[in-house]
Amino acid sequence: MMLADLNPSSADDFELRFGLPDDLRPDAARLYWLAFGSKLGRLLGPEARALRYLEFTLRADHAVVALDQKDHLLGIAGFKSPAGSFAGGTLRDMQGAYGIFGAAWRSWLLSRLSRDVDNRRFLIDGICVAPGLRSHGIGTALIGALCAEARKRGYPEIRLEVIDSNRRARDLYARLGFAVLKTERIGLMAYIFGFRAATTMVLPLD
Repeated sequence: MMLADLNPSSADDFELRFGLPDDLRPDAARLYWLAFGSKLGRLLGPEARALRYLEFTLRADHAVVALDQKDHLLGIAGFKSPAGSFAGGTLRDMQGAYGIFGAAWRSWLLSRLSRDVDNRRFLIDGICVAPGLRSHGIGTALIGALCAEARKRGYPEIRLEVIDSNRRARDLYARLGFAVLKTERIGLMAYIFGFRAATTMVLPLD
């Protein structure tokens, strides 16, 4: 089933699972691309190549998924850890998909988006909900699952970044108690990524 074929009523009853099942990797890649393709399109595109790259590199053990009763993917939330990130991939992975030169400039630009290392906070690495299924509590439930995972790992806070063009997501995070830590403009890279600034938000877990 394609993501666009899902009916909003499918979201009325869903369950969360830790980890991404192998048979849902293509759906996860498509869902991630729908959510972040406007930001990453000039780096990872064209779309067909980006989907192949994402399907191969998404880390199954760095995600929580929301599934309906027929195990269709409704939403997914990735996170980062010292072992890696949900949508990371290695330089070798990127070289295999884009060649040595293509991987070099893509890796450099992507590194500009996540230059800092935060060992104190649990880091969210993207939250995606299927089109037409928003406002059904899926995003809130996924964030709750990540908060539970962060507490289990002993983190006092959870952190995420939201871009200036995604006001709806920022409003949701604010309602859930996330507070703005800082906002950084990306300068000339706005012409590449399609947004001008990213805001870091933090939620205490005590």
